[in-house]
Amino acid sequence: MENENPGIRWGVEQRLEFIEFRLFWEGGVNRSDIIDVFGVSVPQASKDLSLYQERAPGNVEYDKSGKRYVAAKDFEPRFLKPDPDAYLSRLRSLGEGLSMPVESWIANPPKTDIALTPKRDINTDVLRAVLEAVRDHRSIEILYQSMSKQRPDPVWRRITPHAFGYDGFRWHARAFCHIDSKFKDFLLPRALEARAPGESGASEGHDKLWNEYFSFEIVPHPNLTPSQQSVVAKDYGMTDGKCVLSVRYAMLFYVLRRLGLLGDASKEPARRQHIVVSSYSDVQSALARAEFFEQEGWRPQALDDDHGSG
Repeated sequence: MENENPGIRWGVEQRLEFIEFRLFWEGGVNRSDIIDVFGVSVPQASKDLSLYQERAPGNVEYDKSGKRYVAAKDFEPRFLKPDPDAYLSRLRSLGEGLSMPVESWIANPPKTDIALTPKRDINTDVLRAVLEAVRDHRSIEILYQSMSKQRPDPVWRRITPHAFGYDGFRWHARAFCHIDSKFKDFLLPRALEARAPGESGASEGHDKLWNEYFSFEIVPHPNLTPSQQSVVAKDYGMTDGKCVLSVRYAMLFYVLRRLGLLGDASKEPARRQHIVVSSYSDVQSALARAEFFEQEGWRPQALDDDHGSG
């Protein structure tokens, strides 16, 4: 969050945002909360609370029985931009064990369970080497296990990585493949070793499928009732019953797969597939341009194939 209050240091600004986070989402805050999260002294925590009351007059009241500051009836955020997605992202990170309670800012999280997927085993040295190659605009050799029939065993192959992609389940490096002379996706868990940094191949600027975007429109499934369509539109943040998504061509397959839109969704039962694309033929043409059909021998029932992994 940018400092919109001149004269307040960023560290203090963050603590004021924290105070407001606790007031907005949890109803109250006290000095010990600030001390526990930021490690400041008792006098400093008191100063922070006084400064907050000075900068946001009328926002808090002191609850003597609870010995904490609570949100006033006419509370209006000054330092925090309330965002349900931001709060739930913190809750998800906490539920997945990716952050400690003190880091999440959530003092009293509701009982939460996450539909977890198995943890992908990514070699630390490989990831570090790939990151270095991206940073230095260099190539690197990786020992890569492909799932293709042509390469059933791990093969050393030189790549020039320039970006990372995440499909909601797996991370991959977007890179120029020196063997196939094209940009492809390499799943990080399948890169077993890394070695031999070298000169780069084609640069990021030549990766058209990464740099260019395709826009498509999603709408509620036509077989839903009007009230069902209305709540689906709300669920997906649609305006006038539609939502336009702009996606890199290189990420199109993954986005469509996650949304259940690789096949003709209008032919799926509406109770199971709630959204469809407005122009299925345009999406299929975009997939063809992105070479998904060519590289994967793609077919709707083969959704576990890896794109561009050689």
